[in-house]
Amino acid sequence: MKLSIINSIRTNNFNDARAMEKIMEMWKKASDHLPKNETVYGVYHEYESDYRDDYSLSIAIEENIDESIEIPKDEIYKIFKVDTTEEQGIFNTWSKIWNQEESVLLERAYSYDFEKYYPNGKIEIHIAIK
Repeated sequence: MKLSIINSIRTNNFNDARAMEKIMEMWKKASDHLPKNETVYGVYHEYESDYRDDYSLSIAIEENIDESIEIPKDEIYKIFKVDTTEEQGIFNTWSKIWNQEESVLLERAYSYDFEKYYPNGKIEIHIAIK
């Protein structure tokens, strides 16, 4: 799947005190450039090691523009559905993912993971697994 990048940042959930602020700023800046009624992706990539270290986060769409990111077709994903009725639904889902990883119930590949935002408001988190 080839996705066109709208905006990107590099951060760390645990060692960057401004991580959430950077992510929110990135989404806010990108919002003017996102197409209406189309699926939008938050792609996690360029992992330094695991979820505790640095990674890149890119906002992307399926349109073909200059800068793009290629998600391999042969990647296997476990899909987590986000409860969008919860204010912290995305964070809670990521916490569930990290807990499963810590409990050795989930063996992540750390290649490309992504949040998929559907036009109808549904959100899924796709985690690449080994």
